[in-house]
Amino acid sequence: MKILILVILIFLNLQSSQEISSNTCKACHPTIYGEFYNSTHRKASIFEDPIHKAVWDLHPNKQKESYTCAKCHTPSDIKLLQNLKENKKAIPVKSDIQTHEAISCVYCHSIKSIEQHEKVNNNILTKEKKVFYSASEENRVLKDKKYKDDVSMFGMMKKKSGSPFHTIDYSNEDYYTGKMCMGCHAKKQNNNNFDLCRVDMKGATDEKSNCITCHMPKIKGTATSIKITDTHRFHGFASSTNNQDLLTKYIKINFEQKNDSFEISIKNESSHNLFLQPLRLAQLRVSILKGKERIKLDTKSFMRIIGKDGKPTMPWLANSEVKNNMIKANENRVVKYNYKLENSDWVEVIFGYYKVNPKMWKKLKLENDKTSTKFNILKSEFYKGK
Repeated sequence: MKILILVILIFLNLQSSQEISSNTCKACHPTIYGEFYNSTHRKASIFEDPIHKAVWDLHPNKQKESYTCAKCHTPSDIKLLQNLKENKKAIPVKSDIQTHEAISCVYCHSIKSIEQHEKVNNNILTKEKKVFYSASEENRVLKDKKYKDDVSMFGMMKKKSGSPFHTIDYSNEDYYTGKMCMGCHAKKQNNNNFDLCRVDMKGATDEKSNCITCHMPKIKGTATSIKITDTHRFHGFASSTNNQDLLTKYIKINFEQKNDSFEISIKNESSHNLFLQPLRLAQLRVSILKGKERIKLDTKSFMRIIGKDGKPTMPWLANSEVKNNMIKANENRVVKYNYKLENSDWVEVIFGYYKVNPKMWKKLKLENDKTSTKFNILKSEFYKGK
Protein backbone atom coordinates (compact mmCIF):
# COMPACT_ATOMS: atom_id res chain seq x y z
CA MET A 1 0.00 0.00 0.00
CA LYS A 2 2.85 2.35 0.90
CA ILE A 3 4.58 1.72 -2.43
CA LEU A 4 1.31 2.28 -4.32
CA ILE A 5 0.86 5.68 -2.69
CA LEU A 6 4.44 6.64 -3.62
CA VAL A 7 3.88 5.65 -7.24
CA ILE A 8 0.63 7.67 -7.39
CA LEU A 9 2.38 10.73 -5.92
CA ILE A 10 5.18 10.46 -8.46
CA PHE A 11 2.71 10.07 -11.30
CA LEU A 12 0.72 13.13 -10.23
CA ASN A 13 3.90 15.16 -9.91
CA LEU A 14 4.96 14.21 -13.42
CA GLN A 15 1.67 15.42 -14.84
CA SER A 16 2.46 18.97 -13.76
CA SER A 17 5.79 19.23 -15.55
CA GLN A 18 7.38 18.01 -18.74
CA GLU A 19 10.72 17.70 -17.00
CA ILE A 20 11.45 15.63 -13.93
CA SER A 21 11.84 17.99 -10.99
CA SER A 22 13.83 17.37 -7.84
CA ASN A 23 10.54 17.60 -5.95
CA THR A 24 9.59 14.32 -7.63
CA CYS A 25 12.59 12.64 -5.98
CA LYS A 26 11.33 13.71 -2.54
CA ALA A 27 8.63 11.01 -2.55
CA CYS A 28 11.20 8.23 -2.18
CA HIS A 29 14.21 10.21 -0.92
CA PRO A 30 12.84 12.66 1.68
CA THR A 31 16.04 12.83 3.77
CA ILE A 32 18.31 13.36 0.78
CA TYR A 33 15.91 15.89 -0.71
CA GLY A 34 15.92 17.88 2.53
CA GLU A 35 19.74 17.98 2.47
CA PHE A 36 19.77 18.96 -1.20
CA TYR A 37 17.26 21.75 -0.63
CA ASN A 38 19.61 23.45 1.84
CA SER A 39 22.67 22.94 -0.36
CA THR A 40 24.71 25.27 -2.56
CA HIS A 41 23.65 23.17 -5.57
CA ARG A 42 20.02 24.12 -5.05
CA LYS A 43 21.04 27.73 -4.34
CA ALA A 44 23.50 28.17 -7.22
CA SER A 45 21.51 30.72 -9.24
CA ILE A 46 21.71 34.52 -9.02
CA PHE A 47 18.31 34.46 -7.29
CA GLU A 48 19.57 32.36 -4.37
CA ASP A 49 23.30 33.18 -4.14
CA PRO A 50 23.93 36.88 -3.35
CA ILE A 51 27.69 36.60 -3.97
CA HIS A 52 27.24 35.03 -7.39
CA LYS A 53 24.66 37.71 -8.22
CA ALA A 54 27.05 40.48 -7.10
CA VAL A 55 29.75 39.22 -9.45
CA TRP A 56 27.26 38.72 -12.30
CA ASP A 57 25.90 42.26 -11.90
CA LEU A 58 29.38 43.60 -12.73
CA HIS A 59 30.14 41.07 -15.48
CA PRO A 60 30.38 42.52 -19.02
CA ASN A 61 28.32 39.59 -20.31
CA LYS A 62 25.32 40.94 -18.44
CA GLN A 63 25.26 43.91 -20.82
CA LYS A 64 25.53 41.45 -23.71
CA GLU A 65 22.56 39.52 -22.25
CA SER A 66 24.55 36.30 -22.26
CA TYR A 67 24.59 34.42 -18.94
CA THR A 68 27.57 32.17 -19.69
CA CYS A 69 27.65 30.96 -16.07
CA ALA A 70 24.57 28.81 -16.77
CA LYS A 71 26.56 25.75 -17.77
CA CYS A 72 27.53 25.12 -14.14
CA HIS A 73 25.33 27.44 -12.08
CA THR A 74 21.94 26.63 -13.63
CA PRO A 75 22.34 23.58 -15.90
CA SER A 76 18.76 22.51 -15.13
CA ASP A 77 17.43 25.52 -17.04
CA ILE A 78 17.31 23.83 -20.44
CA LYS A 79 15.66 26.77 -22.19
CA LEU A 80 18.38 29.16 -21.01
CA LEU A 81 21.13 26.78 -22.16
CA GLN A 82 19.46 26.41 -25.55
CA ASN A 83 19.32 30.18 -25.97
CA LEU A 84 23.02 30.38 -25.18
CA LYS A 85 23.77 27.70 -27.73
CA GLU A 86 21.80 29.56 -30.39
CA ASN A 87 23.37 32.94 -29.46
CA LYS A 88 19.99 34.33 -28.45
CA LYS A 89 19.19 36.55 -25.49
CA ALA A 90 20.04 34.40 -22.46
CA ILE A 91 19.33 36.13 -19.17
CA PRO A 92 18.10 34.17 -16.11
CA VAL A 93 14.42 34.67 -15.39
CA LYS A 94 13.14 33.94 -11.91
CA SER A 95 11.32 30.61 -12.00
CA ASP A 96 10.88 27.36 -10.06
CA ILE A 97 13.94 25.95 -11.81
CA GLN A 98 16.12 28.96 -10.97
CA THR A 99 15.00 29.11 -7.34
CA HIS A 100 14.37 25.46 -6.44
CA GLU A 101 16.73 23.34 -8.52
CA ALA A 102 19.39 25.32 -10.34
CA ILE A 103 21.52 22.18 -10.20
CA SER A 104 18.94 19.42 -9.88
CA CYS A 105 19.04 15.84 -8.60
CA VAL A 106 18.29 14.58 -12.11
CA TYR A 107 21.08 16.62 -13.66
CA CYS A 108 23.85 15.32 -11.39
CA HIS A 109 22.66 11.72 -11.59
CA SER A 110 22.52 11.93 -15.40
CA ILE A 111 26.21 12.77 -15.91
CA LYS A 112 27.51 9.90 -18.00
CA SER A 113 31.11 11.10 -18.42
CA ILE A 114 33.41 14.11 -18.29
CA GLU A 115 34.89 15.60 -21.43
CA GLN A 116 38.14 17.37 -20.57
CA HIS A 117 39.08 20.72 -22.11
CA GLU A 118 41.70 23.33 -21.29
CA LYS A 119 39.36 26.19 -20.36
CA VAL A 120 36.54 24.29 -18.69
CA ASN A 121 35.43 20.67 -18.71
CA ASN A 122 32.12 19.52 -20.11
CA ASN A 123 29.49 17.19 -18.66
CA ILE A 124 28.19 14.54 -21.05
CA LEU A 125 24.66 13.53 -20.06
CA THR A 126 23.01 10.20 -20.73
CA LYS A 127 20.39 10.15 -23.47
CA GLU A 128 18.53 7.26 -21.85
CA LYS A 129 15.27 8.33 -20.24
CA LYS A 130 14.77 7.61 -16.54
CA VAL A 131 18.16 5.94 -16.20
CA PHE A 132 20.17 7.49 -13.40
CA TYR A 133 23.70 6.78 -12.20
CA SER A 134 24.56 6.06 -8.60
CA ALA A 135 27.11 4.20 -6.49
CA SER A 136 26.62 1.01 -4.49
CA GLU A 137 29.35 -1.51 -3.72
CA GLU A 138 26.92 -4.42 -3.48
CA ASN A 139 25.34 -3.59 -6.86
CA ARG A 140 28.41 -2.29 -8.65
CA VAL A 141 28.18 -4.56 -11.70
CA LEU A 142 24.52 -3.75 -12.38
CA LYS A 143 23.77 -1.40 -15.26
CA ASP A 144 19.99 -1.73 -15.22
CA LYS A 145 18.82 -2.18 -11.65
CA LYS A 146 15.01 -2.20 -11.72
CA TYR A 147 12.34 -2.25 -9.05
CA LYS A 148 11.59 -5.73 -7.71
CA ASP A 149 11.06 -7.93 -4.68
CA ASP A 150 14.26 -9.67 -3.59
CA VAL A 151 13.33 -13.08 -2.17
CA SER A 152 15.54 -15.08 0.21
CA MET A 153 15.29 -17.82 2.88
CA PHE A 154 13.26 -20.15 0.63
CA GLY A 155 10.75 -17.42 -0.18
CA MET A 156 10.11 -16.51 3.46
CA MET A 157 11.92 -13.14 3.38
CA LYS A 158 11.12 -10.37 0.92
CA LYS A 159 12.56 -6.91 0.55
CA LYS A 160 12.14 -4.17 -2.01
CA SER A 161 15.05 -3.03 -4.18
CA GLY A 162 15.47 -0.61 -7.05
CA SER A 163 13.02 2.17 -7.81
CA PRO A 164 9.43 2.06 -9.11
CA PHE A 165 10.15 5.26 -11.01
CA HIS A 166 13.53 4.83 -12.70
CA THR A 167 16.31 2.41 -13.60
CA ILE A 168 19.64 2.68 -11.76
CA ASP A 169 23.06 2.21 -13.36
CA TYR A 170 25.59 1.32 -10.65
CA SER A 171 28.44 0.53 -13.05
CA ASN A 172 29.70 4.06 -13.78
CA GLU A 173 33.19 4.32 -12.24
CA ASP A 174 33.02 8.13 -12.10
CA TYR A 175 30.46 7.89 -9.26
CA TYR A 176 32.98 5.97 -7.16
CA THR A 177 36.04 8.15 -7.82
CA GLY A 178 34.29 11.54 -7.76
CA LYS A 179 35.19 12.28 -11.37
CA MET A 180 31.54 13.08 -12.11
CA CYS A 181 32.06 16.30 -10.10
CA MET A 182 34.94 17.47 -12.28
CA GLY A 183 32.88 18.78 -15.17
CA CYS A 184 32.17 21.93 -13.14
CA HIS A 185 34.65 21.81 -10.28
CA ALA A 186 37.96 21.00 -11.98
CA LYS A 187 38.90 24.20 -13.78
CA LYS A 188 37.81 27.55 -15.16
CA GLN A 189 39.85 29.79 -17.44
CA ASN A 190 38.87 33.29 -18.54
CA ASN A 191 39.37 34.72 -22.03
CA ASN A 192 42.97 35.58 -21.12
CA ASN A 193 43.69 31.84 -20.78
CA PHE A 194 44.26 32.46 -17.07
CA ASP A 195 43.22 29.88 -14.47
CA LEU A 196 40.59 31.40 -12.19
CA CYS A 197 40.52 28.09 -10.36
CA ARG A 198 41.90 24.62 -10.99
CA VAL A 199 41.76 21.32 -9.10
CA ASP A 200 44.10 18.46 -9.92
CA MET A 201 42.15 15.68 -11.65
CA LYS A 202 44.20 13.21 -9.61
CA GLY A 203 41.90 14.04 -6.73
CA ALA A 204 39.14 12.17 -8.55
CA THR A 205 40.89 8.85 -9.15
CA ASP A 206 41.19 7.24 -5.71
CA GLU A 207 37.98 5.60 -4.50
CA LYS A 208 39.03 5.89 -0.85
CA SER A 209 39.70 9.63 -0.91
CA ASN A 210 38.07 11.96 -3.44
CA CYS A 211 35.51 14.74 -3.91
CA ILE A 212 32.64 12.50 -2.82
CA THR A 213 34.24 10.93 0.25
CA CYS A 214 35.10 14.40 1.61
CA HIS A 215 32.19 16.58 0.51
CA MET A 216 29.52 13.85 0.55
CA PRO A 217 30.58 11.66 3.50
CA LYS A 218 28.46 8.77 4.68
CA ILE A 219 26.19 9.82 7.55
CA LYS A 220 23.43 8.13 9.52
CA GLY A 221 20.01 7.85 7.94
CA THR A 222 18.35 5.91 5.17
CA ALA A 223 18.90 6.83 1.53
CA THR A 224 15.37 5.91 0.52
CA SER A 225 11.99 5.13 2.04
CA ILE A 226 11.65 1.99 -0.07
CA LYS A 227 14.74 0.15 1.13
CA ILE A 228 15.89 1.19 4.60
CA THR A 229 19.66 1.68 4.95
CA ASP A 230 21.81 2.59 7.96
CA THR A 231 23.72 5.33 6.16
CA HIS A 232 23.61 7.45 3.03
CA ARG A 233 25.83 9.92 1.22
CA PHE A 234 25.31 13.46 2.51
CA HIS A 235 23.60 15.52 -0.22
CA GLY A 236 24.00 18.88 1.50
CA PHE A 237 27.47 19.02 -0.10
CA ALA A 238 29.79 20.08 2.72
CA SER A 239 31.68 23.25 1.79
CA SER A 240 32.78 26.60 3.15
CA THR A 241 29.18 27.69 2.55
CA ASN A 242 27.27 24.78 4.02
CA ASN A 243 27.93 22.15 6.71
CA GLN A 244 31.57 23.13 7.05
CA ASP A 245 31.80 21.12 10.28
CA LEU A 246 32.08 17.97 8.15
CA LEU A 247 35.28 19.36 6.62
CA THR A 248 37.07 20.74 9.69
CA LYS A 249 38.56 17.30 10.38
CA TYR A 250 40.89 17.92 7.43
CA ILE A 251 42.40 20.93 9.20
CA LYS A 252 44.80 20.25 12.08
CA ILE A 253 46.10 22.95 14.46
CA ASN A 254 49.25 22.37 16.50
CA PHE A 255 51.04 24.48 19.13
CA GLU A 256 54.73 24.38 20.06
CA GLN A 257 56.34 26.62 22.67
CA LYS A 258 59.97 27.77 22.36
CA ASN A 259 62.18 29.66 24.84
CA ASP A 260 61.34 33.16 23.59
CA SER A 261 58.59 32.39 21.09
CA PHE A 262 55.93 29.89 20.06
CA GLU A 263 54.69 28.40 16.80
CA ILE A 264 51.23 27.63 15.46
CA SER A 265 51.03 25.14 12.61
CA ILE A 266 48.07 24.66 10.30
CA LYS A 267 47.98 21.35 8.45
CA ASN A 268 45.77 21.14 5.36
CA GLU A 269 45.07 17.42 4.89
CA SER A 270 42.83 17.87 1.84
CA SER A 271 43.98 17.06 -1.70
CA HIS A 272 43.59 20.66 -2.90
CA ASN A 273 44.42 24.16 -1.69
CA LEU A 274 42.52 25.10 1.44
CA PHE A 275 40.27 27.56 -0.44
CA LEU A 276 39.90 27.57 -4.21
CA GLN A 277 37.62 30.57 -4.75
CA PRO A 278 39.72 33.75 -5.24
CA LEU A 279 37.26 35.80 -3.15
CA ARG A 280 37.95 33.80 0.03
CA LEU A 281 40.19 35.16 2.80
CA ALA A 282 41.41 32.81 5.55
CA GLN A 283 42.82 34.19 8.80
CA LEU A 284 44.74 32.97 11.82
CA ARG A 285 43.88 35.05 14.89
CA VAL A 286 45.98 34.59 18.04
CA SER A 287 45.51 36.23 21.43
CA ILE A 288 47.39 35.94 24.73
CA LEU A 289 45.11 35.71 27.77
CA LYS A 290 47.04 37.13 30.72
CA GLY A 291 44.66 37.14 33.66
CA LYS A 292 41.84 39.52 32.70
CA GLU A 293 43.94 41.09 29.96
CA ARG A 294 43.68 40.06 26.30
CA ILE A 295 46.67 40.80 24.07
CA LYS A 296 45.87 40.43 20.38
CA LEU A 297 48.84 39.46 18.23
CA ASP A 298 49.13 40.22 14.52
CA THR A 299 46.48 38.51 12.39
CA LYS A 300 47.91 36.31 9.65
CA SER A 301 45.93 36.25 6.41
CA PHE A 302 45.98 33.63 3.65
CA MET A 303 44.61 34.42 0.21
CA ARG A 304 44.89 34.07 -3.53
CA ILE A 305 44.48 37.42 -5.24
CA ILE A 306 44.16 37.53 -9.01
CA GLY A 307 44.59 40.59 -11.19
CA LYS A 308 46.41 42.41 -13.95
CA ASP A 309 49.60 44.50 -14.01
CA GLY A 310 50.16 43.73 -10.33
CA LYS A 311 46.78 45.10 -9.25
CA PRO A 312 43.67 43.15 -8.18
CA THR A 313 40.89 42.99 -10.77
CA MET A 314 37.62 41.20 -11.39
CA PRO A 315 37.99 37.60 -12.69
CA TRP A 316 37.26 38.32 -16.37
CA LEU A 317 40.14 40.87 -16.52
CA ALA A 318 42.76 38.86 -14.63
CA ASN A 319 45.84 37.49 -16.33
CA SER A 320 48.08 36.72 -13.35
CA GLU A 321 48.30 36.18 -9.61
CA VAL A 322 48.95 39.32 -7.61
CA LYS A 323 49.48 37.32 -4.42
CA ASN A 324 49.12 33.70 -3.38
CA ASN A 325 49.98 32.53 0.12
CA MET A 326 46.99 30.19 0.44
CA ILE A 327 47.78 26.98 2.32
CA LYS A 328 48.44 24.34 -0.31
CA ALA A 329 47.25 20.73 -0.50
CA ASN A 330 48.84 18.57 2.24
CA GLU A 331 50.90 21.55 3.42
CA ASN A 332 51.80 22.14 7.06
CA ARG A 333 52.07 25.93 7.34
CA VAL A 334 54.03 27.09 10.42
CA VAL A 335 53.57 30.61 11.79
CA LYS A 336 56.07 31.90 14.35
CA TYR A 337 55.20 34.45 17.07
CA ASN A 338 58.08 36.23 18.82
CA TYR A 339 56.36 36.37 22.16
CA LYS A 340 57.75 34.85 25.37
CA LEU A 341 55.00 33.02 27.24
CA GLU A 342 54.74 32.83 31.02
CA ASN A 343 53.41 29.86 33.00
CA SER A 344 50.11 31.59 33.71
CA ASP A 345 49.48 32.61 30.09
CA TRP A 346 46.88 31.02 27.83
CA VAL A 347 47.07 31.16 24.05
CA GLU A 348 43.78 31.42 22.15
CA VAL A 349 44.03 30.26 18.54
CA ILE A 350 41.20 30.93 16.08
CA PHE A 351 41.34 29.89 12.43
CA GLY A 352 38.55 30.91 10.09
CA TYR A 353 37.64 32.74 6.91
CA TYR A 354 35.51 35.32 5.12
CA LYS A 355 33.54 34.14 2.10
CA VAL A 356 34.36 37.49 0.52
CA ASN A 357 37.60 39.36 1.15
CA PRO A 358 36.63 42.53 3.11
CA LYS A 359 38.46 44.63 0.51
CA MET A 360 35.87 43.49 -2.06
CA TRP A 361 32.71 44.21 -0.03
CA LYS A 362 32.21 47.74 -1.33
CA LYS A 363 33.10 46.88 -4.95
CA LEU A 364 30.53 44.07 -4.97
CA LYS A 365 28.00 46.02 -2.89
CA LEU A 366 27.98 43.28 -0.29
CA GLU A 367 28.81 45.35 2.80
CA ASN A 368 25.31 44.66 4.18
CA ASP A 369 25.19 40.97 3.23
CA LYS A 370 25.57 38.83 6.37
CA THR A 371 26.94 35.75 4.61
CA SER A 372 29.68 37.80 2.93
CA THR A 373 30.74 39.83 5.96
CA LYS A 374 30.59 37.10 8.59
CA PHE A 375 33.87 35.67 9.91
CA ASN A 376 33.38 31.90 9.95
CA ILE A 377 35.35 30.01 12.59
CA LEU A 378 36.71 26.64 11.49
CA LYS A 379 38.90 25.87 14.51
CA SER A 380 39.20 27.36 17.99
CA GLU A 381 41.84 26.06 20.42
CA PHE A 382 43.41 27.05 23.76
CA TYR A 383 46.99 26.24 24.86
CA LYS A 384 48.64 26.75 28.27
CA GLY A 385 52.04 28.40 28.56
CA LYS A 386 54.77 26.42 30.33
